[in-house]
Amino acid sequence: MDKCTRGLTIAGSFSALIAVALGAFAAHGLKSRLEPDLLAIFETGARYQMYHALAMFVAAWAATVARDNLAHWAGRCFLIGTVVFSGSLYALALTGTRWLGAITPFGGVLFLAGWTLLAVAFIRGRR
Repeated sequence: MDKCTRGLTIAGSFSALIAVALGAFAAHGLKSRLEPDLLAIFETGARYQMYHALAMFVAAWAATVARDNLAHWAGRCFLIGTVVFSGSLYALALTGTRWLGAITPFGGVLFLAGWTLLAVAFIRGRR
């Protein structure tokens, strides 16, 4: 396993761990402390973090199967997208600072870029 593939696997593992922990924190620790709309925002962050933690595993696997560097770039997009998308939603929910919602779409664009790069890696992948 090359260094980048290993890094994506480790990042995906820790991202999934954090998503589970924050999801549990939302369900048990924040339920009585946040307004329902802010709790839903926090939970959306955790859900998308988990989706894209799993996507990092797919990107790492694709890098070995398709043997295409674009899969590594897809994984990087998923990782940075998670920090921007989910991170901004967590911060918005916990602080109530609504302008943070303006940052969230940049993370969504990185998610879209990651999925596009992953598809292209498979399309042009070496067999």
